[in-house]
This record gives sequence, C-alpha cells and structure tokens, in this order.
Amino acid sequence: MTRTRRSLAAVSGALLLAASLTACAGTADETGPAAETSASPSADETAAADAHNDADTQFAQMMVVHHEGAIEMAELAVERGGSEEVRALGERIAAAQGPEIDTMTSWLEAWGEEAPAGMDMGGMDHGDMQMDGMDQEMVMGQLSDLTGAEFDRRFLELMIEHHRGAISMSEQHREEGRNPEAIQLSGDIIDAQTTEIAEMTDLLATL
Repeated sequence: MTRTRRSLAAVSGALLLAASLTACAGTADETGPAAETSASPSADETAAADAHNDADTQFAQMMVVHHEGAIEMAELAVERGGSEEVRALGERIAAAQGPEIDTMTSWLEAWGEEAPAGMDMGGMDHGDMQMDGMDQEMVMGQLSDLTGAEFDRRFLELMIEHHRGAISMSEQHREEGRNPEAIQLSGDIIDAQTTEIAEMTDLLATL
C-alpha cells in the first residue's frame, strides 16, 4: 500500500507539472506575432481611409479650382493693395490655400479621379464660383484696373463673396461626403474662412 501511494503521488506531480508548462506556453503565444497582428491597422480601417464617393470627388475638383481663383486674387492684393492689412491678408490666403490644393490633388490621384487641370467642368454647378455675378476672369479684370483704397475695398467685397462660396461648398460636402479626411478639410475651410470673413468685414468698415 505504501508503494502504491508513492507511485500515485509521483504520477500526480508529473501531470501537474505538464499542465503548468502548457499554460505558460499558451501565455507566451498570446504575446507573440498574434498580438502584434491585432495591433496593426485592420483592412477595414485602411479601406475606410481610402473610401470616397462622388461628393468627395466633386468637392476636391471644384475646391481646387476655387482655391486657385482665391490665390490669384490674393497675389494681386499683395502687389496692388493700398494698406498693409490687405497685403498681409493676401499673403495669408495664398499661403494657406496652396497646400490645401496640393492635398486635394493628391487625393484625386489616389482615388483614380480626374484632376481639374484640363478637365471639362461643364457638368458642375458653378454657382459658388461667382462673385457679385462675375466669373474669375471678370473679377481679375476689374481688380486690375484699381489701386489704393479703391482696390482694397473691391478686393475685400469680392473675397468675402468668394469665401462664402467656399463655405457653401464645404457645408454641402460635409452633409454628402464619405471620406473622413476630406470631411475634416471641409470643416477646416468653414472655420478658417468664417474667421477671415469677419476680419475682412472689419477692414471694410475702416475704408
């Protein structure tokens, strides 16, 4: 009986040791490659970042053109502005909107969509491109004939209208767009250009 009890105790000890080693191995496996895989971005997350719809495409295409018009006006303000405030505003607008053009152009390329240069814009709504009933060419012609305080006043009036168009486009995109980065940019444009409209309205009151 004593010999039997000792044998059973030995067998039980061996089984407990084996179970303990198995549990440790399982814990080690959980902190290995499997854990690293779970920490990596999922395919769904990557797809969500790349996803876009027609509203995103049209927003990027139209806003690139809209920003190009703003930069053209802003650079003229730097050259012809009658006050330091207007010239400085022109510099800020050009500096802010140039990188945004680059960002939106890169999205269009990544999405496999056509960039604005050379594309047919005939099927798109140009209502938000108008300023006081004028298109970009007419605006630039009018501003080019003005100097000093007259230029400042007309530039501010037209740029306020231009910014309102950008805000309208951005608000529509936030309702209809899908791409999270594009929707974020729409919000940034609304915030920045609303602030600039207030600044330009204050400047107009001093002229």
